[in-house]
Amino acid sequence: MKEEDLTAYCGLYCGDCIRYQCRASDLARDLLKEFEKQQFSEYARIKRSHMPEFEHYESMIRALKAVSEIKCETPCRLGGDGCGGSCEIVKCVKDNSFRGCWECAEFEACKKLHFLKPFHGDAPLRNLRKIKELGVESWTKYREKCYPWL
Repeated sequence: MKEEDLTAYCGLYCGDCIRYQCRASDLARDLLKEFEKQQFSEYARIKRSHMPEFEHYESMIRALKAVSEIKCETPCRLGGDGCGGSCEIVKCVKDNSFRGCWECAEFEACKKLHFLKPFHGDAPLRNLRKIKELGVESWTKYREKCYPWL
Protein backbone atom coordinates (compact mmCIF):
# COMPACT_ATOMS: atom_id res chain seq x y z
CA MET A 1 0.00 0.00 0.00
CA LYS A 2 1.28 3.48 -0.85
CA GLU A 3 2.14 5.94 1.92
CA GLU A 4 -0.51 8.28 0.57
CA ASP A 5 -3.16 5.57 1.07
CA LEU A 6 -2.17 5.30 4.74
CA THR A 7 -2.16 9.07 5.23
CA ALA A 8 -5.45 10.03 6.82
CA TYR A 9 -7.12 13.24 5.69
CA CYS A 10 -6.45 14.70 9.17
CA GLY A 11 -2.68 14.15 9.01
CA LEU A 12 -2.46 10.95 11.00
CA TYR A 13 -0.73 7.89 9.57
CA CYS A 14 -3.00 4.83 9.62
CA GLY A 15 -0.04 2.46 9.86
CA ASP A 16 0.65 3.83 13.37
CA CYS A 17 -2.96 3.62 14.58
CA ILE A 18 -3.97 1.10 17.24
CA ARG A 19 -7.18 0.38 15.32
CA TYR A 20 -5.55 -0.32 11.95
CA GLN A 21 -5.03 -4.03 11.40
CA CYS A 22 -5.44 -4.49 15.16
CA ARG A 23 -4.32 -7.95 16.22
CA ALA A 24 -5.79 -7.30 19.69
CA SER A 25 -9.24 -7.14 18.09
CA ASP A 26 -8.80 -10.56 16.56
CA LEU A 27 -7.46 -12.01 19.81
CA ALA A 28 -10.34 -10.51 21.82
CA ARG A 29 -12.87 -11.94 19.34
CA ASP A 30 -11.23 -15.38 19.57
CA LEU A 31 -11.17 -15.24 23.36
CA LEU A 32 -14.87 -14.30 23.46
CA LYS A 33 -15.67 -17.26 21.20
CA GLU A 34 -13.68 -19.59 23.46
CA PHE A 35 -15.42 -18.28 26.58
CA GLU A 36 -18.78 -18.84 24.92
CA LYS A 37 -17.83 -22.32 23.71
CA GLN A 38 -16.74 -23.31 27.23
CA GLN A 39 -19.73 -21.57 28.86
CA PHE A 40 -17.15 -19.81 30.98
CA SER A 41 -19.75 -17.38 32.38
CA GLU A 42 -21.20 -20.26 34.42
CA TYR A 43 -17.75 -21.21 35.68
CA ALA A 44 -17.08 -17.57 36.65
CA ARG A 45 -20.46 -17.27 38.39
CA ILE A 46 -19.72 -20.29 40.61
CA LYS A 47 -16.04 -19.50 41.12
CA ARG A 48 -16.79 -15.90 42.17
CA SER A 49 -17.43 -16.98 45.77
CA HIS A 50 -13.89 -18.38 46.04
CA MET A 51 -12.10 -15.97 43.73
CA PRO A 52 -13.31 -12.37 44.07
CA GLU A 53 -11.62 -11.43 40.77
CA PHE A 54 -14.46 -13.18 38.97
CA GLU A 55 -16.91 -10.57 40.31
CA HIS A 56 -15.73 -8.43 37.40
CA TYR A 57 -16.25 -11.09 34.73
CA GLU A 58 -19.14 -9.25 32.99
CA SER A 59 -17.13 -6.02 32.87
CA MET A 60 -14.23 -7.89 31.31
CA ILE A 61 -16.56 -9.39 28.68
CA ARG A 62 -17.89 -5.90 27.81
CA ALA A 63 -14.33 -4.61 27.48
CA LEU A 64 -13.33 -7.56 25.27
CA LYS A 65 -16.36 -6.92 23.05
CA ALA A 66 -15.32 -3.28 22.71
CA VAL A 67 -11.74 -4.28 21.79
CA SER A 68 -13.03 -6.83 19.28
CA GLU A 69 -14.99 -4.08 17.49
CA ILE A 70 -12.32 -1.38 17.14
CA LYS A 71 -10.41 -2.95 14.27
CA CYS A 72 -10.12 -0.85 11.13
CA GLU A 73 -8.96 -2.75 8.06
CA THR A 74 -9.36 -0.01 5.47
CA PRO A 75 -7.87 3.50 5.76
CA CYS A 76 -10.30 6.40 5.36
CA ARG A 77 -8.66 7.40 2.06
CA LEU A 78 -9.69 4.02 0.67
CA GLY A 79 -13.24 4.16 2.04
CA GLY A 80 -12.73 2.92 5.61
CA ASP A 81 -14.53 4.27 8.62
CA GLY A 82 -11.69 6.43 9.89
CA CYS A 83 -12.22 6.93 13.60
CA GLY A 84 -15.04 4.46 13.95
CA GLY A 85 -17.96 6.31 12.50
CA SER A 86 -19.06 9.37 10.65
CA CYS A 87 -16.17 11.85 10.45
CA GLU A 88 -16.64 15.56 9.84
CA ILE A 89 -13.10 15.77 8.50
CA VAL A 90 -13.70 13.19 5.76
CA LYS A 91 -16.92 14.94 4.76
CA CYS A 92 -15.25 18.37 4.71
CA VAL A 93 -12.26 17.19 2.66
CA LYS A 94 -14.49 15.47 0.12
CA ASP A 95 -16.95 18.40 -0.04
CA ASN A 96 -14.04 20.72 -0.82
CA SER A 97 -12.33 18.32 -3.24
CA PHE A 98 -9.12 18.36 -1.18
CA ARG A 99 -6.64 15.49 -0.90
CA GLY A 100 -6.45 16.24 2.82
CA CYS A 101 -6.71 19.00 5.41
CA TRP A 102 -3.25 20.24 4.48
CA GLU A 103 -4.75 21.73 1.30
CA CYS A 104 -7.13 23.90 3.32
CA ALA A 105 -5.88 27.41 4.15
CA GLU A 106 -7.69 27.24 7.51
CA PHE A 107 -6.51 23.88 8.89
CA GLU A 108 -4.40 25.51 11.64
CA ALA A 109 -7.57 26.85 13.34
CA CYS A 110 -10.03 24.13 12.29
CA LYS A 111 -12.30 22.99 15.11
CA LYS A 112 -13.01 19.71 13.32
CA LEU A 113 -9.53 18.54 14.37
CA HIS A 114 -10.15 19.15 18.10
CA PHE A 115 -11.66 15.71 18.76
CA LEU A 116 -8.26 14.17 17.93
CA LYS A 117 -6.39 16.03 20.66
CA PRO A 118 -7.11 13.68 23.63
CA PHE A 119 -5.59 10.72 21.77
CA HIS A 120 -3.07 12.41 19.50
CA GLY A 121 -2.10 15.71 21.10
CA ASP A 122 -0.78 18.15 18.51
CA ALA A 123 0.58 15.44 16.21
CA PRO A 124 -2.14 15.90 13.55
CA LEU A 125 -1.39 19.63 13.21
CA ARG A 126 2.37 19.08 13.11
CA ASN A 127 1.90 16.31 10.56
CA LEU A 128 -0.38 18.47 8.42
CA ARG A 129 2.34 21.14 8.34
CA LYS A 130 4.90 18.50 7.26
CA ILE A 131 2.61 17.15 4.55
CA LYS A 132 2.01 20.67 3.27
CA GLU A 133 5.76 21.30 3.20
CA LEU A 134 7.05 17.92 1.96
CA GLY A 135 4.11 16.46 0.06
CA VAL A 136 1.87 13.51 0.85
CA GLU A 137 4.21 11.12 -0.96
CA SER A 138 7.26 11.71 1.26
CA TRP A 139 6.27 13.11 4.65
CA THR A 140 5.95 9.88 6.64
CA LYS A 141 9.57 9.47 7.68
CA TYR A 142 9.23 12.80 9.53
CA ARG A 143 5.85 12.10 11.12
CA GLU A 144 4.98 12.67 14.75
CA LYS A 145 4.07 9.78 17.03
CA CYS A 146 0.43 8.85 16.65
CA TYR A 147 -0.14 8.63 20.42
CA PRO A 148 1.56 10.76 23.09
CA TRP A 149 2.12 7.76 25.36
CA LEU A 150 4.32 5.92 22.86
